[in-house]
Amino acid sequence: MEARVGPAAREAIFAQLADAGRAEQVAQRLTDAIVLGVLAPAERLPSEPELAKRFGVALITVREGLGILREAGLVETRRGREGGSFVMSGGPHGSLLDARLHALAQVELADMAAYFSTILSGCAERAALRATERDGERLLDWVANADFSTPASARSATGGFYLELAVLSQSARLVREQIRIQAEFGPLLLLGLDTAETRTDVARLNAALAAAVAAGDPALAGSLVGEQLDVLAHRLLAAKAHVERGGSLDERAADHVA
Repeated sequence: MEARVGPAAREAIFAQLADAGRAEQVAQRLTDAIVLGVLAPAERLPSEPELAKRFGVALITVREGLGILREAGLVETRRGREGGSFVMSGGPHGSLLDARLHALAQVELADMAAYFSTILSGCAERAALRATERDGERLLDWVANADFSTPASARSATGGFYLELAVLSQSARLVREQIRIQAEFGPLLLLGLDTAETRTDVARLNAALAAAVAAGDPALAGSLVGEQLDVLAHRLLAAKAHVERGGSLDERAADHVA
């Protein structure tokens, strides 16, 4: 089972490492892919030789990196004809995100959301300037087929869409920074997608944003990113308040099941 993300996002995750020979970098890149939803639960990773080729590292480095992921409980390795390394089911648990929300003050969350918005706006504006007509058509088609029926599918679709925008910016620095901030902050920022109302809003804004990129309108693209991040930041701060009142994200999600 593959995550519902575009090929550009997957290419960004599996791009060659700048500093080959470090298992930690292999582990971090794959961790980012799992956290961002580029690699779906139960998905089989490329083979070890294929990963070594894509990352531009030695086979032993890939094996060491996968060992780090196994110790962290992110992947499991199965033997036999149908074997390989598979992404563990589950993902970020509510209790872990509860702890992260407790550790961050509201002003820190707001600041991280503002920074995320700044980076993503830069990606969207540059994508609107650089995307070809074919790129625009592909992005519109991708958004039209995105699944927002559940919180998990909406998080995967939205995270993948953000990475698509970064890749279309044709800026290696923006791609790296979007991947970094999205891996760090994305699981918290996308908490609001547990509500049907927010999923509807974000799906609508994603469609409008894709249309702005396809039309070559950087000002509108940047504005729509700001509007979407305002929606998500508002929901995140509401989750923070709920947790600080003694609630949990697991029970909050149950209250908002659509």
